[in-house]
Amino acid sequence: MPVFQSRSTKPLPTVPSTAATPPPENRPEPESRQAPVQRPAPANRPLPEPRRSKSGGDRVVGAKNIRSKELPAFSRQLSAMLLAGMPLIQTLDALEDQTSDKNFKVVVRGLKNYLQSGASFSEALTHYPTIFDTLYINMIKAGESGGQLGETADRLAGFLEDAAKLIRKVKSAMSYPVIVLCIALGIATAMILFIVPVFGDMFKDFGAKLPAPTQFLINLSDGLKAYGIFILVFLVVVFIAFQKWKKTAVGAYQMSSFALKMPVIGELNRKVATSRFARTFAQLLKSGVPILQAMDIVSGATGNKVFERVILEARASVEQGEPLSKALVKYPCFPKLLVHMMAAGEKTGKIDEMMQNIADFYDDEVETMLGGLTSLIEPLLMIFLGVVIGGIVISMFLPIFKMGEVVGGG
Repeated sequence: MPVFQSRSTKPLPTVPSTAATPPPENRPEPESRQAPVQRPAPANRPLPEPRRSKSGGDRVVGAKNIRSKELPAFSRQLSAMLLAGMPLIQTLDALEDQTSDKNFKVVVRGLKNYLQSGASFSEALTHYPTIFDTLYINMIKAGESGGQLGETADRLAGFLEDAAKLIRKVKSAMSYPVIVLCIALGIATAMILFIVPVFGDMFKDFGAKLPAPTQFLINLSDGLKAYGIFILVFLVVVFIAFQKWKKTAVGAYQMSSFALKMPVIGELNRKVATSRFARTFAQLLKSGVPILQAMDIVSGATGNKVFERVILEARASVEQGEPLSKALVKYPCFPKLLVHMMAAGEKTGKIDEMMQNIADFYDDEVETMLGGLTSLIEPLLMIFLGVVIGGIVISMFLPIFKMGEVVGGG
């Protein structure tokens, strides 16, 4: 595999920079250091000094959007060009031109600059940890050491595409009920704040005791108008405090544990985490990452802190010589099927293939379960809408239905 080393005889800077050096005959004298430096053409404009993020890497605007939308396509194109025999520097040049996202274009250009300064590709990726996680970097590093960078990029592309597909399925299934619930609550709130008071003023002229449901809605409307701003502030404060608590070690673990114990949804979360574990583990082993290092990486790829703690505990057992299947069988969060398949893979030496198969199986299970949940949620939402919206309407018209009793004073 070709090594991309800078041929410059000048000492390399500690932080890579692409600032063009003027030719010797045009180099400014020391006394004219403050004179404007000549810039190259805009197409080859050097990157500014990178700003450092809290994670220690270069700060990237829109990193989350890049990871979800740009990175799978980048990995696929990178693989195709490398497998076609294109040098890495030229590949990054082409990818920089093809990238439509301005922020990611800066990242690709930065990778190229780090390579030209003598860094390896995996080392260059470490400067952008918000985009390239430890899984990506370690697989690239393993591909570099084995001379299979193109094949590794192809596996990464497939992995990222499958992961993105799974996330889209889950979001698509969950977004429908969330949107309907938000609309229903918005309509109910609008009716209580603006329609119920109109009926309340009308009912005051009757001079009779109103039915309990109607009186409750009128009191609720008056309460929201009087204390609504305080209630809203309280809810915002509670939400912010909850979000901060979720980011703590205790909060994240408790939320992950709760997510696995929820009725129906808990089983779905368990299958999603299992699929992520199996697929990530399979890709790492295929790329030649050692099993202990692979377990370190895969522990943070499941998206669930309970799984993460269990994997790290199992890693300690594997480090002492225990087979991974026997280490995992002690933990109920891992399905028995996965443990049995892993044991079979250990015996045949094809644990990566077994994990890939189990990941495909649980992806299908998740898709089937999401389809069933969607079919179940639709009638439940209709019932909910009928109870909430219909209940408000009936409560408001209930005194009119009993007009004779109300006008007659009971």
